[in-house]
Amino acid sequence: MNTKPYRASVSRHAHFNAAHRLFVPSWTDAQNQAQFGPCSNPRYHGHNYELIVRLTGPIDPVTGYVYDLGVLSELVKREVEAKLDHRNLNEEVPEFASLIPSAEHIAVVIWNWLRPHLDSTLDLHITLYETPRNFVEYHGA
Repeated sequence: MNTKPYRASVSRHAHFNAAHRLFVPSWTDAQNQAQFGPCSNPRYHGHNYELIVRLTGPIDPVTGYVYDLGVLSELVKREVEAKLDHRNLNEEVPEFASLIPSAEHIAVVIWNWLRPHLDSTLDLHITLYETPRNFVEYHGA
């Protein structure tokens, strides 16, 4: 009989809407436009982001859970959606005062917000869709 706990992944799908501008402050408008195109619009632009938070870990032999999805839902609402939904990322989210709010950086920030609230036995994986065809994945450094 297998005495090692089974491992599985559970996921929570969430979404938020946010505006941002991709630009390097030390560059000229022409340099930013050449690098980032319409994403460098000085008046910002928005996305309907889709987020998948995946946790992988041992299945608890008593509850049958890797992690309670109701608890994960509340955690994502509190630590991600409340901080990002309907926000201008450049101007309203302190983490982006010094980071370009690219999809890659947004995924890292979300991971950093969630990681302290999860048991170390759980692997955390973030998938962030900026558009239906463009997405990034981050699972820690």
